Amino acid sequence: MPVDEAISNLSYSLGADRPLLELTIGDLLHRTANRYPERPGVSARHQGRRMSWAELSEAADRVARGLWAMGIRRGDRVGLWSTNCIEWLMLHMGCARAGAALVNVNPAYRSHELGYTLERSEMKALFLWHKDKRADYEEILDRACHGRTLALQHTIYFDTTEWPALLDAEGRLPDHVAVDDVANIQYTSGTTGMPKGVMLTHHNVVNNGQFLAQGFHYTEQDSIVIPVPLFHCYGCVIGTMSAVNSGAAIILPNWTFDARATLEAVHEERATSVYGVPAMYVAEFGLPEFASYDLTSLRTGMMSGAPCPVELMKRVLNEMHIGELVIAYGQTETSPVVTMSDAGDTIEVRVNTVGRAMPQTEIKIVSTETREMLPFGMQGEICARGYAIMKGYDGDPEGTAQVIQPDGWLRTGDLGVMRADGCIHLTGRSRDVIIRGGENIYPREVEEFLYTHPKVGEVQVVGIPHERLGEIVVAWVRLRPEETSTEEEIRAFCQGQIAYYKIPEHVRFVDEFPATLSGKIQKYKIREFEIEARGLQAVAKMATA
Repeated sequence: MPVDEAISNLSYSLGADRPLLELTIGDLLHRTANRYPERPGVSARHQGRRMSWAELSEAADRVARGLWAMGIRRGDRVGLWSTNCIEWLMLHMGCARAGAALVNVNPAYRSHELGYTLERSEMKALFLWHKDKRADYEEILDRACHGRTLALQHTIYFDTTEWPALLDAEGRLPDHVAVDDVANIQYTSGTTGMPKGVMLTHHNVVNNGQFLAQGFHYTEQDSIVIPVPLFHCYGCVIGTMSAVNSGAAIILPNWTFDARATLEAVHEERATSVYGVPAMYVAEFGLPEFASYDLTSLRTGMMSGAPCPVELMKRVLNEMHIGELVIAYGQTETSPVVTMSDAGDTIEVRVNTVGRAMPQTEIKIVSTETREMLPFGMQGEICARGYAIMKGYDGDPEGTAQVIQPDGWLRTGDLGVMRADGCIHLTGRSRDVIIRGGENIYPREVEEFLYTHPKVGEVQVVGIPHERLGEIVVAWVRLRPEETSTEEEIRAFCQGQIAYYKIPEHVRFVDEFPATLSGKIQKYKIREFEIEARGLQAVAKMATA
């Protein structure tokens, strides 16, 4: 579609006109398994387990039949509450074959968040492990279910006989799964309100994976080390779907991120690609034995999920030998990637921007006040339109309408500048989502939880800059009259109730909050105060793409 001359000088870009696949995730896996049956499909190093593409495809069919045998039908919701493992991929692919919507549940969730997700998603089955060194999931689930009326009918533990029994069940595959069926529901803080279930279709994620694989120049000869969590889009789309599209091998180094295990995986598997948020790369460089790992097999990789410091990107390019490192931008609502640099781009593009519009994707920069398109070089809100836009927020048409306009444009809530070459430089966020080490945190959610503390009268939560994690959470608390408390007491109240990354790193007790004459709290002033008080001016000014 040609760009109208009337907007040729405005911040509008249309990605390359490449064909879209009309395949479900299950169809795509079949195709890859037929093309590369004996090629490595997945290696879960921490479990000592490997599967070829043919074996993964067969496992997906077994899972799908098992789901059918337990009564799961097309359109039903199936929850998966686990860190990275080979079972995660088997269930991901099996749900797709069964026509069920996989609900990704963050392993960091505790009873408060899990109960909310169980209710909102109406999942009929939940797959999980009993416990690991971080949590007793069975105990958390019991607390989350207490007093709630749920659709949950089946709880299947991977570490019991229930899982192998499901794999051997005499079920069948569905007659039809459509490309516009919901394949995945991911809970995200999004851009407004409490966590919302983002509904992504087969069409969304299959094609985002296709264009990602093209951007990385992947073939079946590649192997991708994936230390990022599979329950995020980063893991289950950028990671998994780019591999299923290309035949590149998936390598899981550990249950959760471990810098040493990640570099060992690259070194021992001779991997050609590695992913991570900036904090992961920082941790890898921080290992005393970093120089002992042979990383020369690396060709490409991605740094994304949080603002990427330019100096860190240069170190990754040079010291990790990732000459074709790419940067991407997007959000769960966009499946997730809508702009990306290409492995063949100049270093200047890759360290100063988040790339250009993905194929079959439109990007524009608009005024936050008038919503009109702005000229190149002017800061405004980034909007996106195309195949990757979510089907909507589950059970929330009003929330969906707030971010997806009637003409199909999605408001990202992020601020940026478009250059004349179509590349985007991110400049901030027009709403106050906090991104800590790649995890999205919506302040209102943390605030509403802290309000349940009997001593808290009022609370405001903001993000402040952090050199390694990008941002961390700070809470300003005004106590109820005659009450006293400590930072340790407030943090202890959060332990086991909300995810660790949402727990405020710092708590400041105050008598009042900065506000406008009309009484509106000025969160930016809270953030400015904390930056000044904690000497974070230099960190706040760190250059990012």
